[in-house]
Amino acid sequence: MLQTDNSELPAKKILAVIPARGGSKGVVRKNIRSVCGRPLIAYTIETALAARHLLYRTVVSTDDPEIAAIAREHGADVPFMRPAELAGDKVPTLPVLQHAVSFVEYQDGITLDWVLLLQPTTPLRLIEDIEKSVNLALQNSCDSVISVVKVVAEHPILMKRIEDNRLLPYCIKEREGTRRQDCQPPAYLRNGAIYLTRRDVLMEKDSIWGEVIRPYVMPPERSVNIDSELDLKLVELIMQEQSFIAI
Repeated sequence: MLQTDNSELPAKKILAVIPARGGSKGVVRKNIRSVCGRPLIAYTIETALAARHLLYRTVVSTDDPEIAAIAREHGADVPFMRPAELAGDKVPTLPVLQHAVSFVEYQDGITLDWVLLLQPTTPLRLIEDIEKSVNLALQNSCDSVISVVKVVAEHPILMKRIEDNRLLPYCIKEREGTRRQDCQPPAYLRNGAIYLTRRDVLMEKDSIWGEVIRPYVMPPERSVNIDSELDLKLVELIMQEQSFIAI
């Protein structure tokens, strides 16, 4: 467990969950692939450990013994092995989070307030991103806080669809000669780094988002979400530039 002294627990009980199943396909074994000398999951674990003053507890949810062992080596709490029925590649994240919440609440005899999803595939988030997201959630009435990044090259006005061999607007008509600065209104993409949800929304309304979502805007250099080998290479380049190199 990341926190053992109850006198130091935050006022709001926030459970951080790091999901890391073993059967990833796009990038095989991506949660433990070596990135600048460390397993990918280690970066998210270390950031969560550094943010322990905000969190009631942080757990890694995995079905894979190797991932569990590596997570523990880096200081993570792995109190259970994820059931096989929650480990398939078509299983959504919601029941995985609900399973973790139910386990911790039963084990500790408490009721949580918030649940923080920290995906290992977004390793560039900083402690300040967690801190600011938590502050945003606690200072505003909302169901969730979700991190996003402002996009330009991927703005919806540039998106097209092909129908009857014709190129058509996907959702917004683009005038010929539209410049980058003319792409309005500004568009934002979920970057996968932060999902902070009220416990009751997650458990009783079966939703990670809820109805009232507050945005937490992150810069592009911290918003790479690893879905491909190219993403993995990009993260390594960024880490090398920012001196994330393993000691």
